[in-house]
Amino acid sequence: MAPRSGWGSALCARLQQIACLNLARGGRSSRSYRAEGLWDTVLTLLKEGGPAAQKTLVLIQFGHNDQPGKPGRSTDLATEFGPNMAAYVRDVRAAGGEVLLVTPLTRRSFKAGELDNDLRPWAEAVLRVGAEQGVPVLDLNASSHAAVAAMGQAAADTLAEAPPRFDRTHLGPQGATLFAAQVLEGLLRLRPELAAARTVGGP
Repeated sequence: MAPRSGWGSALCARLQQIACLNLARGGRSSRSYRAEGLWDTVLTLLKEGGPAAQKTLVLIQFGHNDQPGKPGRSTDLATEFGPNMAAYVRDVRAAGGEVLLVTPLTRRSFKAGELDNDLRPWAEAVLRVGAEQGVPVLDLNASSHAAVAAMGQAAADTLAEAPPRFDRTHLGPQGATLFAAQVLEGLLRLRPELAAARTVGGP
């Protein structure tokens, strides 16, 4: 979701007549985003919004940096990641806002012609938290994986940032546009009234 390398800002660009604020930060996990005080900024804005917070929808997506191998960021899938996500949900509700959980966007590395989905266990954990907490979940992992799998590696590589920043996780403009459209489609199913706020030419 982070600016420059994710889909969050592209989603905001597709909306008008409503405020859309992207407070994501690249390279953060469900642990480090809170530990660095970044989550406090979100909660402060919600609390300062007063009654308006009731109309605020907070999209929350983690997973990529929760995976093992990232010192200071990794979380244990079985014991930490789910409770962390549930805590975010409780915090938003306590501040008067609404929550939409989003499963982690697929990575785009093919092996022997097949697209791996190493983030699916984290997506399933988010789906469980949504069911337990009674909040909606947009399964972007599933929809993005299906879209990328249908493309093949060469086309999927056009979704990445340009060299020298190229990798198969972060997004360039084309990828951000594609996946922001998927998120907006899910948002419109959840909140049909947002159709009036989308930009002309959006999905």
